[in-house]
Amino acid sequence: MSIQKEFFAKQADVIMKQLQKRHMNGYYCETKEDALKLALSMMPEGSSISWGGSESIKEIGLLDTLYEKGTYTLYDRARALPNEIDDMLRRSYFADFYLMSSNAITLGGELINIDGNGNRVSAMIYGPKKVVMIVGMNKVTTNVEEGIARIKATACPQNGIRLNRNTPCGTVGVCGNCLNPDCMCMHTVITRNSREADRIHIILVGESLGY
Repeated sequence: MSIQKEFFAKQADVIMKQLQKRHMNGYYCETKEDALKLALSMMPEGSSISWGGSESIKEIGLLDTLYEKGTYTLYDRARALPNEIDDMLRRSYFADFYLMSSNAITLGGELINIDGNGNRVSAMIYGPKKVVMIVGMNKVTTNVEEGIARIKATACPQNGIRLNRNTPCGTVGVCGNCLNPDCMCMHTVITRNSREADRIHIILVGESLGY
């Protein structure tokens, strides 16, 4: 095992213990292939599944695999017609499973997420029966303040460029704390605890995933 892999495993162990205290379930997978297998094992065939915008769940091959299997009911706004998108987003709140990543996670087990439309963070908070998160160890921060700073300096600019957003982060690569209608930082949600002990499942992956 490389020094980095050993470091990730030890750090993940600390986070998982903190997640347990916060009534969330943490798991550690050394590779994205193992993370894919674990995520699939959590979702019985026939389940209804939706997801928020996430490069991490794409990078482990989860979305492609769900479509290839063809044994799930999938609520995918990307495949909906323009007049169907709102209905598709609403259907996601009634899904058995909601897939996403977290923009940052602290060593203390707090989840930090910044959202534009709010559909992703709202589904994380309430609605779908279970939430499964795929989180690369590149998103670990010491505390909430560092997590928010990381998102604004690293995640939002790269997502802004990817989504071709007409915002400071999307045009020049630096957050301008803007009030632009195209802004991706409309909602900041910090999850420090879960009322339902078996609802939120965080799969930590010993690789760099997403932004």
